[in-house]
Amino acid sequence: MKKHIAILQFPGTNCDLDTKYAFEKLGCTTTIVWHKESKLPEKTDLVVIAGGFSYGDYLRSGAIAKFSPIMKSVIDYANSGGKVLGICNGFQILTEVGLLEGALKRNIGLHFISKFQTLTVVNNSNRFLQKCDNNEVLNIPIAHADGNYYIDNEGYAKLEANEQILLRYCDKRGEPVVINGSVTSIAGICNKNKNVFGLMPHPERALENILGSDDGIKMLEGLIA
Repeated sequence: MKKHIAILQFPGTNCDLDTKYAFEKLGCTTTIVWHKESKLPEKTDLVVIAGGFSYGDYLRSGAIAKFSPIMKSVIDYANSGGKVLGICNGFQILTEVGLLEGALKRNIGLHFISKFQTLTVVNNSNRFLQKCDNNEVLNIPIAHADGNYYIDNEGYAKLEANEQILLRYCDKRGEPVVINGSVTSIAGICNKNKNVFGLMPHPERALENILGSDDGIKMLEGLIA
């Protein structure tokens, strides 16, 4: 049976159709869910909070979106074990609502970064990266101004202990590099129960070699396997 993906859309979301294309390419059915809806579609297998600039990133990235009606259903869905993926602005929203720990700050240098970036897989003991190998280097686009992931020392120690750090920015040899100032070059994390995932890079934009990379396929396939 085909997996059904619910993709959230806020004012300012600009990656919803990319995400829809990606999951349909992988054989899923999809529904775009407007932020004013109060319920997710029945039999949803995965919720994706797509990238973009919800509410224009006014106040703080994701800070207004967290009050949208649909987010109560997303929180309930996640707390009952449902899988949730937040990409870029979606990652920011997940930290704002408390489904993921830490916060995303303005990039060091204060510039918007848009390019392909190599990442190293830190932990694959989760549904998202189960088709990747630990220490594997992936080539995935990034496009953000507020991707500087921060967490305090106590929180960081818990991420490490629970294998919640998923991805780090790296060079082509897999060595960590500073891209936006993130603590230990973190590019993606999950929650302790490993059903909520957030990352700044865009796997939905890395599906075809003709566009630069198809490394995003194995990432997204893990969530629907």
